[in-house]
Amino acid sequence: MFTGLIQSIGTIKKNNLGVVVDGCNPFSPIKLGDSISVDGVCLTVSELMNDSFFANISEETLKRTNLAEKAQKNGHVNLEPALRLSDRLGGHIVSGHIDGLGEIVSIENLKNSWNLKVMWEDLNFCRYMCDKASISVNGISLTISEIYNNGCEFSVAVIPHTWSNTCLQFLKMGEKVNLEVDLMAKYAEKLLKLDNNHSLSKKSPVISSEWLNEQGWN
Repeated sequence: MFTGLIQSIGTIKKNNLGVVVDGCNPFSPIKLGDSISVDGVCLTVSELMNDSFFANISEETLKRTNLAEKAQKNGHVNLEPALRLSDRLGGHIVSGHIDGLGEIVSIENLKNSWNLKVMWEDLNFCRYMCDKASISVNGISLTISEIYNNGCEFSVAVIPHTWSNTCLQFLKMGEKVNLEVDLMAKYAEKLLKLDNNHSLSKKSPVISSEWLNEQGWN
């Protein structure tokens, strides 16, 4: 688990069947088996290389994320080590499991912030969008400021500190970003979709005097 609070900007490059990620010095030391969020993707440290590490990468990850494209050009990535139980949860709970890709529709430099507008590639995730909900964009914990087209497009406001300390500063129009919706939305949806045969009301006993007697409370 992660918080979506970026601790370092690194780079990523292709290496045989995996990738080499550089830039972990600000939160060193890291060790074999550690989980590191790389642009929001949870990768496992398979080999240590001074300030860098090697990580294997699956076909599923290559299909759902922008890492393959970034690794081809030694692109910049946001880095965050896994959350410890003693850490403060300053952002929101981020699993590191990317739902899908988004495309940067507009980048607006305002007086006190930047406004980013993003469009989902996979429209199945539009239903999870709502005003002021949390979303992870390239591993960064951000708040949805406005939604459009039933959530298929949304905007986020980015303060100067976040802009200058993450890879958002390198974004270009049309660029693909990794998106992970709030976990709470997906769990809530799963519970609400329980059909009548598996509903909570049928599973849970009605607490009555008869039920209490059957359980030995008399």
